[in-house]
Amino acid sequence: MRMDIAPPVTLTIRGKERAFDIDSPDLPDWVEDGAMACGGYPYEKKLDRKDYEDQLEALQLELVKMQYWMQDTGERVVLLFEGRDSAGKGGTIKRFTEYMNPRIAHVVALPKPTDRERGEWYYQRYVRHFPSTGEMRLFDRSWYNRAGVEPVMGFCTEQQCKHFLEETPAFEKMITNDGMHFFKFWLNIGQEMQLKRFHDRRHDPLKIWKLSPMDVEALTKWDDYTKARNRMLEATHTDHAPWTVIKANDKRRARLNAIRRVLLALDYDGKDAKAIGKIDDKVMMPADDFLKSL
Repeated sequence: MRMDIAPPVTLTIRGKERAFDIDSPDLPDWVEDGAMACGGYPYEKKLDRKDYEDQLEALQLELVKMQYWMQDTGERVVLLFEGRDSAGKGGTIKRFTEYMNPRIAHVVALPKPTDRERGEWYYQRYVRHFPSTGEMRLFDRSWYNRAGVEPVMGFCTEQQCKHFLEETPAFEKMITNDGMHFFKFWLNIGQEMQLKRFHDRRHDPLKIWKLSPMDVEALTKWDDYTKARNRMLEATHTDHAPWTVIKANDKRRARLNAIRRVLLALDYDGKDAKAIGKIDDKVMMPADDFLKSL
């Protein structure tokens, strides 16, 4: 039996009011037409699949080399992935870990905090998942919930959010001072692409589990999330823990450039610079450059 998830909503898309019904099997033309082009995305089409798969295989071979280096040297790596719902965080993480030992490269995707965790130091539930020697931890969302979803959805106070933004640069300084290699990625998508991906999840029985009531509720809070994102990037983009922004309307280019960013930054044995290739500066940039472009 079919069950509606949400009533139709009227959204403001780049200054125009648009009706959107996630339960309708037909995706509006304005969503389809704008999905790749909008949100500042520089390419009209996705990267060719064969080209993508060839590049990905070469990069994943480099990740395996990096894994051996981590084991031999005891180096520790922390990667965190943030972005709006459906930005492609999980898929990007999967391409990092696909051929790595899960005991070494472990994904951290925490549920909502327990009553006990809500009474702890805010960062405590995340710190307990940090890597030991020779390990990598990939956070699918992180302590930055306190700067995004929590204030937008009313799960924390303004004072709690402000305190977080003030304290986090010092917290992350402790991470890097302890010798961990620390990477922060914000995957950025356009509003039409988010609607398209939500619609795809709604009508795919294998993906519908990815669509939560909170996702649907967030449809009308695009501008609130934009303000929260900009505030977060401005407050926590530092020399010791910079944000890397990836324009992620094309998941393929986003994944490749995220992996390149990490491989190019680490001096592991047997590194093949030609196989890694170069960062696409149209797709990936430091947070301060991204903010200037808005």
